Amino acid sequence: MCRQALAANICDDSFTKKKKTYKIEKDSPDIFYPFVFNDVMGFNKILVEDLKMSLQGRVKDSYMFNPVSKLSEGDEHFNKTPTDNDKVHVLVCVVAADTLSTMSDEVLMKFKELREEASHLDVPQIAILTKVDAACAEVKNDLRNIYRSRYLKQLMERLSAAVGISMDCIFLVKNYHEEIDLNDDIDLLILSALKHILYSGEDFVKMKLQTSIE
Repeated sequence: MCRQALAANICDDSFTKKKKTYKIEKDSPDIFYPFVFNDVMGFNKILVEDLKMSLQGRVKDSYMFNPVSKLSEGDEHFNKTPTDNDKVHVLVCVVAADTLSTMSDEVLMKFKELREEASHLDVPQIAILTKVDAACAEVKNDLRNIYRSRYLKQLMERLSAAVGISMDCIFLVKNYHEEIDLNDDIDLLILSALKHILYSGEDFVKMKLQTSIE
């Protein structure tokens, strides 16, 4: 198990306050898989302007997000010359299934506005519905029923209709939250979502390379 990212069991506000990049070790402490995760403040507090700049690779690591003021060009954490490695290759929106029904119109508007910017940059978009066991008793009893659950399918359809992400780009995942050992059923869902994220990122990079050659 890996616990690089801090997490909060109960948090009325966004627990993540600053941008953080995470690498995954491969075989030794100095060898990593060829992808990274960039974590940012939650949708309920972060300014959509900061999210757009993050997509463009203009927000440096460890930037402390300000809910009332966007990152300025004069700030030390503003990246004036982002490289391809600084830019986002896949936009992944993580939504808790058990609170989807209470998502505010303001948050949904941020989703849509960020998706428009991602589409303008040709960045693929994926959504992950987490905490599926907290949302559906049938799945809590048996995780293998996850794609048989009508209720979870309804949640996927609701999210798709609300933010515009197609159903085949929405994935269901159960969080590790009380387990202390690895579980194959949980891992299968997580790794399946990760596989599709990596495929989308690879397609994006190939498209950019082909465009630059032409």
